[in-house]
Amino acid sequence: MPTPPEQTPGPPEQTPTPQKKWHEVLLPQASGLLTALSVAAVGSYGAYVLNKKQNADTRAKVYAELTSQREQADTLMRKDMFAKIIESVLKKDESSDRAVLNMELLAYNFHESLNLKPLFAYVRRNLDDTAEKQYIARLEKVAQDVTQKQLLVLDGAGKSYDCTIDLKTLQAVPESQSLELGGIERVFTIAVRHANPKTHELDVLLKIMTPPGGEIKDVSFTVGPYDFPMIDNTRLSGDQRFAVVLQSFLAGEAPIARLTMVYFPGSRASLREKTFSEDIIRNLENPRRD
Repeated sequence: MPTPPEQTPGPPEQTPTPQKKWHEVLLPQASGLLTALSVAAVGSYGAYVLNKKQNADTRAKVYAELTSQREQADTLMRKDMFAKIIESVLKKDESSDRAVLNMELLAYNFHESLNLKPLFAYVRRNLDDTAEKQYIARLEKVAQDVTQKQLLVLDGAGKSYDCTIDLKTLQAVPESQSLELGGIERVFTIAVRHANPKTHELDVLLKIMTPPGGEIKDVSFTVGPYDFPMIDNTRLSGDQRFAVVLQSFLAGEAPIARLTMVYFPGSRASLREKTFSEDIIRNLENPRRD
């Protein structure tokens, strides 16, 4: 019987590959594209922020350098100006017009850093009451201008009130006043013991109480037209100040003097009135809004 021929096995049957849907093809590609775009966007934004910060730092540095240079130039100019004016004021042969002019320059440019009362008094003593009324008026005007400038600054951060003194009886109205500043309430009582109609000065006794059970402070001083509140003031606890300002001194049948009392934080005092280190630390630890 013949042997059947060997059958050669055919190729294995291939399973048909399922056709991918469109979203299965596009989503991986879109995901990769979005990742690349995100990385590029974050990099671009980071570079933008860094560049912006560098520009801001550069501008700040340039501004600080320019400000420092300007302050140094201003300090040198003021130093030379001050030395020349002081030298001129103290000359014995200086004319009244030049002496008053120098006081105007000093007061308008240095009133926040210098106690100018002795110089004002010196110039005033050398002016004749009869022959040089115009110079006396100029001297009093510059003093009033400086006083009002300083009061404007102090009123912005403090509290104030006006008081009238009857120069015949020396009675003050009001005699006492309660003021609160920075969470501290104090009672201020003023008494005038003597009035000098020639120099327009008042001898004052000021009593300051901090209720309840706080400090009681008695201060005696003289207030006149050349006492400026940023410098001529009473130092109080809590880095605070109190000043008495003479606004006017009017003679006549009913002579009166008008005063302004101002209660303000020590940060507004003159540059020569240094704040104590413990007050600085206290203000940093417990900042308050006046």
